[in-house]
Amino acid sequence: MSSARWDRLAQDLVEVLGPEAVCRERPIGPDTTYRVGGAARVGVTLAHDADVDAMAEIMAADRPAVLVVGKGSNLLVADRGFDGVAVWLGPGHDWVEIEGVRVRAGGAAGLPVLARQSAAAGLAGFEWAVGVPGSLGGAVRMNAGGHGSDMAASLICAGVVDLRGGGVEQWNLERLELGYRRSTLADYHVVVGAEVGLASGDASESQAAIADIVAWRRKNQPGGQNAGSVFTNPSGDSAGRIIEAAGLKGHRVGTASVSAKHANFFIADRGGSADDLHAVMCEVFSQVEARFDLALQPETRLVGFGPGPWTGRAG
Repeated sequence: MSSARWDRLAQDLVEVLGPEAVCRERPIGPDTTYRVGGAARVGVTLAHDADVDAMAEIMAADRPAVLVVGKGSNLLVADRGFDGVAVWLGPGHDWVEIEGVRVRAGGAAGLPVLARQSAAAGLAGFEWAVGVPGSLGGAVRMNAGGHGSDMAASLICAGVVDLRGGGVEQWNLERLELGYRRSTLADYHVVVGAEVGLASGDASESQAAIADIVAWRRKNQPGGQNAGSVFTNPSGDSAGRIIEAAGLKGHRVGTASVSAKHANFFIADRGGSADDLHAVMCEVFSQVEARFDLALQPETRLVGFGPGPWTGRAG
């Protein structure tokens, strides 16, 4: 769309959401764990009581591309930015309720917070989530997981807003079709809440398990500006092991590099470039494919880039 059309769309959104909720050329990069990348043509912060039906009417008319940012822990946005509307969940979307063995929470609730609160309440089965620095909404969208479990193991349902149709619907597991790092949620769907079912346990045992997970991650995974695993694990193998076997630990392009500690973690320098990170991903893919005849698939969500060498390729 032209700049004038983006201005008009932004003004239409202001009329239904308020001026404090809408921003032209809102930076996305600083709200990702990579801390690099460009801006959205329009940024929207959804209040807890936002008129999503009115917003959906506007979005359905213009049908811009939509990006739900969440905590940005699995997201890389090109330096040129995102030609669309980026959506953040505002205050009030991070609520948590625990009743018996059920945990209900808002889409912006952090997974480490939910893991610790569940453990403190004597519930078992969500300890793994302490190591995932994302939001509950993002975890549902990509079926986040780690340490032998994932969202599919405990998720009961999710509250989903359709930014083109309006309203909030409850999606069950059958409709979500959770698989390895995927679901049926589209870009214009926003997870505003979810419910998980856990098991009665021992608070001290769960808290000890959480401490072990935190210690393991500090020992085996790098700090710095990263977004966790870059490529999904091929069946029966580890992407990190494969990348290391290709001799790519420490491989650098400009301001981005493959971690010397864990080869499936890529690090952005402070003040670095998202395009450099993308270039590292492309080079790692190409070298792994050339050496092992294996097409790695990105786990990181890539926004604003052209097709990569993995596009249309099977793992």
